[in-house]
Amino acid sequence: MRLATPEKTVTFTFDGQRIKGVPGEPVSAALLAAGIKLVARSFKYHRPRGIMSAGSEEQNALVTVGRGTAQEPNVRATTLEVSEGLEVFSQNAWPSLKHDVMAVNDLVSPFLAAGFYYKTFMWPRSFWEKLYEPIIRRAAGLGALSGESNQDTYEKAFAFCDVLVIGAGPAGLMAALTAGRAGADVVLADEDTAMGGRLLREREDVDGKPAADWVVEALAELEAMPNVRLMTRTTVTGAYDQGTYGALGRIAGGRAAGKPLECFWRIVAKRAVLCAGALERPIAFPNNDRPGVMLASGVRAYVNRWGVAPGKAVAVFGNNDDAHRTARDLAAAGVKVAAVIDSRDDAKVEGDFPLYTGAEVIATKGRHALESITIKTGNGTRVIRCDCLAVSGGWNPTVHLTCHMNGRPTWDVGIASFVPTPESIPGMVTAGACNGAFSTAACLNEGAEVAAGVVADLGLAAEIKTPSADDAAYAIQPLWAVEGKGRKWIDFQNDVHVKDVRLAAQENFRSVEHMKRYTTQGMAPDQGKSSNVVALAVLADATGRGIPETGTTTFRPPYVPVSIAVMGAGSQGKGFAPERFTTSHSASVDRGAPMIEAGLWYRPSYFPKEGESHWRQSCDREVGYVREAVGICDVSTLGKIDIQGPDAAALLDFVYTNGFSTLKVGRVRYGLMLREDGHVMDDGTTARLGETHFVMTTTTAAAGLVMRHLEYVLQAIRPDLDAQVISVTEQWAQFAVAGPKSRELLNTVLDQPITDEDWPFMACGAVSVGGVAGRLFRISFSGEHAYEVAVPSRYGESLFRQLVAQAEVMGGGPYGMEALNVLRIEKGFITHAEIHGRTTAFDIGMERMVSAKKDCIGKAAAARPGLLGESRQQLVGLKSKGVDHALSAGAHLFDKGASHSRVNSKGYVTSVCYSPTIGTHLGLGFLENGRARHGEVIVLRDHLRNITEEVEVCDPVFFDQDGGRARG
Repeated sequence: MRLATPEKTVTFTFDGQRIKGVPGEPVSAALLAAGIKLVARSFKYHRPRGIMSAGSEEQNALVTVGRGTAQEPNVRATTLEVSEGLEVFSQNAWPSLKHDVMAVNDLVSPFLAAGFYYKTFMWPRSFWEKLYEPIIRRAAGLGALSGESNQDTYEKAFAFCDVLVIGAGPAGLMAALTAGRAGADVVLADEDTAMGGRLLREREDVDGKPAADWVVEALAELEAMPNVRLMTRTTVTGAYDQGTYGALGRIAGGRAAGKPLECFWRIVAKRAVLCAGALERPIAFPNNDRPGVMLASGVRAYVNRWGVAPGKAVAVFGNNDDAHRTARDLAAAGVKVAAVIDSRDDAKVEGDFPLYTGAEVIATKGRHALESITIKTGNGTRVIRCDCLAVSGGWNPTVHLTCHMNGRPTWDVGIASFVPTPESIPGMVTAGACNGAFSTAACLNEGAEVAAGVVADLGLAAEIKTPSADDAAYAIQPLWAVEGKGRKWIDFQNDVHVKDVRLAAQENFRSVEHMKRYTTQGMAPDQGKSSNVVALAVLADATGRGIPETGTTTFRPPYVPVSIAVMGAGSQGKGFAPERFTTSHSASVDRGAPMIEAGLWYRPSYFPKEGESHWRQSCDREVGYVREAVGICDVSTLGKIDIQGPDAAALLDFVYTNGFSTLKVGRVRYGLMLREDGHVMDDGTTARLGETHFVMTTTTAAAGLVMRHLEYVLQAIRPDLDAQVISVTEQWAQFAVAGPKSRELLNTVLDQPITDEDWPFMACGAVSVGGVAGRLFRISFSGEHAYEVAVPSRYGESLFRQLVAQAEVMGGGPYGMEALNVLRIEKGFITHAEIHGRTTAFDIGMERMVSAKKDCIGKAAAARPGLLGESRQQLVGLKSKGVDHALSAGAHLFDKGASHSRVNSKGYVTSVCYSPTIGTHLGLGFLENGRARHGEVIVLRDHLRNITEEVEVCDPVFFDQDGGRARG
């Protein structure tokens, strides 16, 4: 119920029921105000579950939000803000939350103890695939995705600062104030919707005024500082190398406001101050999982911050002084306190409510909501009627981030919990409750002192000035589990209880990591936030060890769940598979060309004409353009890397097998590039435009790979070289003009005519095209007299249309990828179909290109035994013995008469085509000792397509073997 009537409300639904909420509060608060206790079902036994806490540590109240593409499961109701029209659904229950068929699991729970699946599903072996696995898969999981494509948007962002303060409670606010006042660039990040931490949830004074009022003043001062950034709804999820922190930001309004749903931040900080506070832990007592059993700190948060009473009659059970704070706050708010049960004999508390010392809760009653509890005192047992039980088993400092780089926390006997080990994360220090300081005054003092030390390390001076506040000592007498009839739950969502942990120890799973996996304790929603220390204490008792000797499990990032979508922000749809279009794309589409993917680029497959019913007709015609007249092809997709600097030639000498320092200005040279393991990485041409200026051309598929390779060489292998590289692929539109009439066509568009004498084969230089400065390269990938002309990209479409129009006047036209493939196979030119990562220079017949006069990457490795010799599969040409007998890429090659089995395979086919020039089907492939087998007839066998053909082994260059057409 609400303690006061709110001024403004919004309406949302929970399982179709309309609920009134107050803007800014979590769904859990609105549900409690509406009297809804049952909100979820547990994972294993489908036991009723209610709201347990008021933060991201919540392990019970997991709900599904939205429908269809907006459906998101496993959202914590304690961190989900209410909004108008929000749809919230319970999950892991069928047909309804109150009447869940799978609750039958609870009836057979004695047969489903921890580890039962390891023993049950081992026999009979044949049952696993047909029976066990299908059943387990149907039962597994909590919430469910819709199965539809996610239409939400997400963002990623970067931030840099001197000091990152993680957590905006009393320690965090003081740390940010101290560092900000000293002039440091500060980022203060907090996961809550409002900063202040527990100061917003407690009834206490700071600096002589209510804590919430002091928070308002502190935030006003911070907001006025230009060097301070305040980031609410932002959870720092992980600590990484070199002062980098991951943070998940929830964007207010999100989907409803048309904004991105979340933003993933990468924050780089010179120093970090962890002020993450502490998390209250429960006590394991019989049937402690009823809806209505809550953590005491959560009860105080709902009462003090959101004005919601979790029950009409509330009992409090604890083992420390902090639990009594809950009773006082409830009484002050006008909520009936049914009883205070303290396990310590000497506990004292003042208030108009019953106090039971040296007492324990030994039973609870109520299926879907708590109705009463039974306590044991020195005088016997007693039943107390209540609809809410606030439990406090002590506090666990939030040490998680300090463990993200293999650090281990240290056990502190004084607070009966783990505290951070100093210097676990380079550049990070801890302060406040996460460091074991639990009073408000101690948190404020530590926050200021630690921040002053941090800014001093940065060369700044800070004044330590802290307000007065409560400084009561933290007193606790550990109580982990209460004996009695009934299961004593530790991990509420995963249904792990005390007996499970003891069973793990009994079956010799004594290591804390083994126990965790055997019982599933602390996995999935909880991640050890609430259950970890209690489970460790039970394990320590079962094994006769102390908690420090037992140790703790490993905390790994992320601290809270992070969606894959936000980590990959920008990678949905086209962001995941970008479409790159050439400047001639529209012109090609206008001509009806089917576009195919080549890497991320879209290139025309062929250019159909009226009356052509098959792609082969178009392809054969386009091959004829190049062989007989002139063809135009957009080759802009080839990687273009600009290389400049005094040592540019030396860099090329080092990455290519052949030499480039001897290349003259105005000339182009073909180069072969090896990986460090001696296998071919890529091939291409490089033009020397000036003494210290080169332009490298790579294959389309390897453009990014080669660029990364060059950067790696300059940074890691040869940092002594004074050379710079930059990709200019998108800056230039480049077109191949190929065929006997290529020079004639170019002279119709170039401002200055060219001649063979001025532009011999493999020449390059600057030209002018209609007043636009461009570049011209006399190179050929077709085997014909050909050129490649490049202009700035903005002129690409215009030039392509003009070149095609001129070509058509001369009996030619555009040609696509299919014709390009035929032309290069006829000439035996390789692509990444042949240099696919497992071939060497020897395999492709280019071992002589590995210069003996210089060193290069991969040279020594390429000479290793096994990468040379007759046993290697070598590049060969393959010619079909039948004119109409098609070959297939991927087929294997066998000697005639040998069975077509794997062990008899002598090679494989990489590329095939029908050659209208030769008049038969051709292929390229690799064959053992292939260069010595020219003229032999072997068998091509494709088991997948059921193709068997006889082929003749021949030189891979089928057409114009002396290269006269390209050079003429």
